[in-house]
Amino acid sequence: MTTRERLNEAVGEWSGTNRLWLMPDDPARESRIEASIELVAGGAFASIRYTWEDEGRAHDGLLVVRNAPEPGPEDIFWVDSFHTAGGSMTFRGEADPDGRIVAVGSYAAPPGPDWGWRIALKTDADEGLRIVMHNITPDGQEALAVEAELTRSA
Repeated sequence: MTTRERLNEAVGEWSGTNRLWLMPDDPARESRIEASIELVAGGAFASIRYTWEDEGRAHDGLLVVRNAPEPGPEDIFWVDSFHTAGGSMTFRGEADPDGRIVAVGSYAAPPGPDWGWRIALKTDADEGLRIVMHNITPDGQEALAVEAELTRSA
């Protein structure tokens, strides 16, 4: 099944567990996550709206995923009340052999060089929805930052 077919099948409501790591050696901070996936712009994009919490404070975000067979310059657009600090990020990605969309973007970290951020998104009727995000240092070291595992809501 193609990544596009997987996204089309993922339309609907999802819920599960969100894990957040602020530092690589810190324990994960867990919370509930709720997500809604819908196709927009004639099916050319999938909109993933989600809500989660950190230390009792509500957060929300939006991933807009380009639903096309070939990678492009902006395959994911992302905003999140916690992570993107009022800004947005764009990512270039591709489908990998495991059926995931894997996309990489960067963000400014003044006064030093930009850092990277990688998002891997996998939808599967049997396995659910999984979103994994890594922070990438300027020298290429990656650290797990977010892992969300969701199943279809009843």
